[in-house]
Amino acid sequence: MTKFTIQLSSHIINVSATYRSTSEYCSHFYTEASPDFSITITPEDIAFERTKSAREDALEGIPVRNFSDAYLETLAVQRKITEELFAYDTLLFHGSVVAVDGVGYLFTAKSCTGKSTHTRLWREVFGDRAVMVNDDKPFLRITKDGVLACGSPWNGKHGLGANITVPLKAICILERGEENRICQIPAKEAVFMLLQQSNRPMDPRKMPKYLELLDRLSEGVSFYRLQCNMEPEAAKIAYEMMSKP
Repeated sequence: MTKFTIQLSSHIINVSATYRSTSEYCSHFYTEASPDFSITITPEDIAFERTKSAREDALEGIPVRNFSDAYLETLAVQRKITEELFAYDTLLFHGSVVAVDGVGYLFTAKSCTGKSTHTRLWREVFGDRAVMVNDDKPFLRITKDGVLACGSPWNGKHGLGANITVPLKAICILERGEENRICQIPAKEAVFMLLQQSNRPMDPRKMPKYLELLDRLSEGVSFYRLQCNMEPEAAKIAYEMMSKP
């Protein structure tokens, strides 16, 4: 058994896990502060992640991936923390967040559409002004003053991200296109995407809270749809539109 304490989205969490690699996976988020809550990962939690992964592989029509228990434990930690953070007005979201001059922009899309490629273009175009917050699973904390994008250990296969929190200005639905085009869309047009790309609670009793948070999220940021060809010009056009007051 390994125990460690991390800070995510300004909340302190004590984690009891089996594998030391899980502790190492979360090491950039260590803290010595007193925890707000604790989670413990059990063999049943790991078995659940294995079954879920196999079911998803079957739905996608690919061979079942035989992940190690150590890797599955990191997913179990993510799931249990996410479940607890609903009570703290925080959602886990599937997307890539890049910040320019300290302001965050989140890009979300179907897998293999090019989220990571697009945010890489932002880093190339804006240089030191641009910082990756999280390339896969940021936490979004919804406050009365707006939405904050927070780094997490679950930052994608390239490990791009940081232990930082930035105000989130916009969420952009990314699509492939031959030409670069971006337009602002109403929140109601983004509802399906919000439901699809945010982690829903496992406990059905938390669904009202989850839906409330989605409503508040839709009121706290602007929404855009971007068709892009993955050239540097796409980052320039996107930033010019999304950074407007």
